[in-house]
Amino acid sequence: GDMEEGVTSESSSLAGHQRLGNLVVLYDDNHISIEGNTDVAFSEDVAARYAAYGWHVQDVADSEDVNALRKAFKAAQAETDRPSFIRMRSIIGFPAPHLQNTGKAHGSALGVEEVAATKEVMGLDPKASFSIPDEVVARAREVVDRGRAAHETWETRYQAWRKGNPAGAELLDRLRQKRLPDGWEKHLPTYDADPKGLATRAASGAVLSALADVLPELWGGSADLAGSNNTSMKGALSFEADTADDRGPYGRTLHFGIREHAMGAALNGIALHGGTRPYGGTFLVFSDYMRGAVRLAALMKLPVIYVWTHDSIGLGGDGPTHQPVEHLAALRAIPGLDVVRPADANETVIAWRTTLEQREGPVAMALSRQNVPTIDRTKFAGAEGTAKGAYVLAEASSGMPKVILIATGSEVSLALAARETLEAEGTHTRVVSMPCREWFLAQDQSYQQTVLPPAVKARVSVEAAVSLGWRDFIGDSGETISLEHFGASAPYEIIYEQFGITPERIVAAAHSSLSKVGATHGSTTGN
Repeated sequence: GDMEEGVTSESSSLAGHQRLGNLVVLYDDNHISIEGNTDVAFSEDVAARYAAYGWHVQDVADSEDVNALRKAFKAAQAETDRPSFIRMRSIIGFPAPHLQNTGKAHGSALGVEEVAATKEVMGLDPKASFSIPDEVVARAREVVDRGRAAHETWETRYQAWRKGNPAGAELLDRLRQKRLPDGWEKHLPTYDADPKGLATRAASGAVLSALADVLPELWGGSADLAGSNNTSMKGALSFEADTADDRGPYGRTLHFGIREHAMGAALNGIALHGGTRPYGGTFLVFSDYMRGAVRLAALMKLPVIYVWTHDSIGLGGDGPTHQPVEHLAALRAIPGLDVVRPADANETVIAWRTTLEQREGPVAMALSRQNVPTIDRTKFAGAEGTAKGAYVLAEASSGMPKVILIATGSEVSLALAARETLEAEGTHTRVVSMPCREWFLAQDQSYQQTVLPPAVKARVSVEAAVSLGWRDFIGDSGETISLEHFGASAPYEIIYEQFGITPERIVAAAHSSLSKVGATHGSTTGN
């Protein structure tokens, strides 16, 4: 069954290309899955496929021949120039007399009667449970003794290494403790106000390059979109089986190819191994292909970082197939995944800083393709509030607002423009930038209510995606500026205008929300 999954093909192809000589896969070709014999859906020559991937392939005909298996593993360990594949065929459920070699043995417990019958076949007491022959216990304990001796040998070598490599030992200790080096954040870039601005994907790339020499544990790459995702650190070598300068496969730029699912799985494996902090990039719309791996990262609380660019209909000409509309809502539905959509370059920097300071749990960066204005932080609040998930970016002129505009990403600048109009007409308006719902909801209630006072019922959410989930923040009287259909192919300025994601529409939505609040108050008074 594993061999039928697409992620297996993707990862095996990548492993063969990278010639990962310390990888051994044991394939039990037992021909059984839940629906019975695999020949109903699977008939390819798997060993030939792995040979085509460039793997070292061996076939063990008799799975009961332990010595043959041992010999195959020894040969696999000796093969260091390519990954190794060992095919064998066991009988599933052996030696159960009635259920061996059946789909039932794969998908469910044997049951009391079949277990008893199996014990009889093995010469054991069918009525005894958890009974282990003394010779089996003695043999198992030999493994403990062997392991203890091997560890003592390793410990001696390890201590000698530490003594001869104090700098390396110090780095290893820091990585094991998941500590960031002192003063690392001083290397992060900052950006001055600029109405033309910078794409948040470009700001993200600048962060990675700035930290290349500061955080040697940070590494990653892209699913064939590095130039678009800005995931390559300047000056970093590629991680490849062959390098032009013969310095070995130790570069920090990973090339996953067009294998999003395998990329997600590989990032999980790197995070589980520990020591380093991996990231992987693709377009936000392609996060669909890696969702299974993302869900597992969230389930296991792995500190994986996803750099997902081209985060909205703002990517323009690539058209609706590449424009994520439902993806932000779908990803926010994964428990334990923090989804961050920064408004400008400085929010992007703080988002990276906050992410790297977290020791567990995956973080998804949703970054713009198009330039977004770099907000004037002398006029509006600083970007530090990004770390709290949401913050008051622009306060109402009266202090207490009549209406609150909540926006994310590239739509924050639209909300600021709408605020100018509303304030000019006497509607006191607060703009809240909410780059990460998850971080905001992790704050104490007093902070949440400071940003979103319960007394202010008139609210508008602004995000170029489906509105699913925004009702939690805007309430029954709130209005959403959203996109409840797929995008279109055109320059992003035209798309935003045609689909009504504009300051003018935000102003109208604010008036509509205020009308709802007024109607509700009037109805209450009348009662």
